Amino acid sequence: MIVYRTKTDLTGHLLSLQNEGKSIGLVPTMGALHQGHMSLVEKAAAENDVVVVTIFVNPTQFNDPSDLDLYPRTLDQDLELLRQLEADLVFVPAVKEMYPDEETQVFDLGGLDKVMEGKHRPGHFNGVAQIVSKLFLMIRPHRAYFGQKDFQQLVVIRRLVEILDMNLTIVSCPIIREKDGLAMSSRNTRLSKEERKLAPFIYETLVHASELL
Repeated sequence: MIVYRTKTDLTGHLLSLQNEGKSIGLVPTMGALHQGHMSLVEKAAAENDVVVVTIFVNPTQFNDPSDLDLYPRTLDQDLELLRQLEADLVFVPAVKEMYPDEETQVFDLGGLDKVMEGKHRPGHFNGVAQIVSKLFLMIRPHRAYFGQKDFQQLVVIRRLVEILDMNLTIVSCPIIREKDGLAMSSRNTRLSKEERKLAPFIYETLVHASELL
């Protein structure tokens, strides 16, 4: 496993792989990896010659600065997990590497960023589109892997691929859950003991509702 921190070093390696005709699978993450992320890496490894995992806490998708500050960061543990899975390339850039200036690109996401979660987090999905577009255009993957847990994000990413007009397959991957049904998430560590106890009721309610349909 090779860890890169600059675009120049990563793209230089990727160019040689592309010239060899290797297929590239991309797994974009913000770190604090768990079994949900690992399932994406495993699927990418099964379907591609080379797997690139990115770890970058993207500031442009956070509305609240304190939320950005509190987002869990566990880089050493993340890299050890990826070594165990034998990931090929890991990209861990600094903020200045991805945003060398303060440019803001605005995408026409067809209103997908204005409803549901987007209604309560204005600018969030445009921030997601900014960083993902940078990664797509830099890495040029054949396939990119996203979890169904963030379903609205998945739909936004599909729209982004249309905007970029890229020959790229977005692979949606099943939600991985804890034993009590709670969807695995990096943010679960921020739940209080009482919140963690109540959280599985969301899944239980959804299952019950689906049985009534």
